[in-house]
Amino acid sequence: QAPAVESGGGVVQPGESLTLSCVVTGRSLSWYSMAWYRQVPGSQREQVARISTGGYTTYEESVKGRFTITRDNDEGTVYLKMDNLKPEDTAVYYCNTGERTMNWGQGTQVTVSS
Repeated sequence: QAPAVESGGGVVQPGESLTLSCVVTGRSLSWYSMAWYRQVPGSQREQVARISTGGYTTYEESVKGRFTITRDNDEGTVYLKMDNLKPEDTAVYYCNTGERTMNWGQGTQVTVSS
């Protein structure tokens, strides 16, 4: 099955915001918990935000209060709104199910630099 397609990354300054989008095709998004992950070179891919089928959300400690994950099942899209970005948020961001059951997409690069 086709992987999700992530978009919305870019280069921003500290304190600015970005909203990432993840489009899932070929399956009903409503069946799955979904999550955003990020990876920097030399490190493992980590989950930063997760949303259950019922809309319950959890966040990695370093992004709590700054990132917001939402989903639109009808549009097959998962979003990650990132506010007050910090240099340590620089990474490639991916989405997948909460259990990492889809093939990984190419991700979208987020760079936070002054």
